[in-house]
Amino acid sequence: MSQADYAIHYQPLFTALQTMDVQGLIDQTDDPWYNQTLIQVGDVWVRLGVMQGQFHWHKHEEQDEFFFVLDGLFRIELEHADTVELGPRQAFTVPAGMLHRPVVPVRSAVLMIEKAGVIATGD
Repeated sequence: MSQADYAIHYQPLFTALQTMDVQGLIDQTDDPWYNQTLIQVGDVWVRLGVMQGQFHWHKHEEQDEFFFVLDGLFRIELEHADTVELGPRQAFTVPAGMLHRPVVPVRSAVLMIEKAGVIATGD
């Protein structure tokens, strides 16, 4: 999969006091790699990923990246560390500066928490 195949949307869809139909967004997308900012909370973004395939190797020099799997199977390959495999309702944080690559063998939905302004494809 090339970066041209990623559907990355940075503008938040929702604001405070709005109900978010996350399942509806999951059901609507047919992009192979969909990444949508749901809302900004303070100085962080809560983002939804609906994906299958593998992302490219990348890192975020100055921020951690939190992943919480809603459904599916989500692997994170890490430089100089064992691959992490996450199933539904499992979470993991990749520390700032660590080279990593999500590999998603089946269509999966993941919530991510990142500092507002992050470039999803890495620094």
